[in-house]
Amino acid sequence: MTFRKTMAALLAASLLTAAAATAATYTIDSAHSSVGFKVRHMMVSKVTGSFGEFSGTVEYVEGQPDRWAAAATIKTASVNTNDAKRDGHLRNADFFDAEKYPEITFASTGVSQKGGGWVLAGDLTMHGVTKPVELELEFNGAITDPWGNDRIGFSAKGVLDRRDFGITYNTVLDKGGVAVSDEVELLLEIEAIAQK
Repeated sequence: MTFRKTMAALLAASLLTAAAATAATYTIDSAHSSVGFKVRHMMVSKVTGSFGEFSGTVEYVEGQPDRWAAAATIKTASVNTNDAKRDGHLRNADFFDAEKYPEITFASTGVSQKGGGWVLAGDLTMHGVTKPVELELEFNGAITDPWGNDRIGFSAKGVLDRRDFGITYNTVLDKGGVAVSDEVELLLEIEAIAQK
């Protein structure tokens, strides 16, 4: 092989390697995803809720979690706990104050390995306050669907203290304890489609 052909082959190999390592951008498929939460109520049960309106993107490189990234926006007014009166209360100034703070945003800062799984770190902005959070991350797989769309799926969960975001409303119960826990569990199921 001549020097010119050797260099051409090396250049082609380098370009293919670089292309293979380039992060692909995926758009969250909200029809097949969920953003949920769970809080303890009256110290005896847990109430679940979710947000109906959200959007975002995922940067994905196969086999390279350290290069994964995510960004999302959630509409606070879309909160739903299957109780209209309670949802109205959650939207007002006691909790999310949806009129003043219409969005919750998340921007990842990194993915790291922990034990046999992964941790997604990022900045969560809610109620006008930005705090770092960590979510346990599970990669559920990558496929090409019957219509030729590349899809990926993730599950994530974590816990935050709503007081860290200035959401402090509560009612003290006569026999001790409070009506709503300060600790909130986050439960995410995300499916995303590669942008074309």
